[in-house]
Amino acid sequence: MKLAQNSQQMTDMEVRAHADHHASLRLWLRLLSCTTRIEDTIRQRLREQFEITLPRFDLMAQLEREPEGLSMSELSRRMMVTGGNVTNIVDQLEQEGLVVRQSQPGDRRAFRVSLTPSGRKTFTAMAQEHEDWVVELLSPLSERQQKQLHELLSTLKVGQALQQKESL
Repeated sequence: MKLAQNSQQMTDMEVRAHADHHASLRLWLRLLSCTTRIEDTIRQRLREQFEITLPRFDLMAQLEREPEGLSMSELSRRMMVTGGNVTNIVDQLEQEGLVVRQSQPGDRRAFRVSLTPSGRKTFTAMAQEHEDWVVELLSPLSERQQKQLHELLSTLKVGQALQQKESL
């Protein structure tokens, strides 16, 4: 069967797992492998179709949700990257006319970044393609299976948050 052949050809993080490893370790590596494969495909398609990197797309996605814009530090926090990385991405997007930086009142060193009208239009086109790709990439799962997996991962996420709170 085609699916069996494809899974045999997989050379990813999951090959580290062995049958005698705990099921949790095997599951973790499976999740990581799936995430990496999907992300790699999206990175490649963004590069090929829009000549943009995933971090630049992610920054624009953050700004699309906030019409008033975001401070550089808030962008850094939301994207979980250094301020220097955010500055480099903003510099590139600003040169292309996709974002604009405005000084914050009362602090000449702080900037608020927002999408330009051109940036908003560009992002809207990319976001629609991105959503279509995600739908395609998850299509091996039925809608019922996707819902079930979403619920299971929600349980895991809540459990992790509780464990984190308890360890503080």
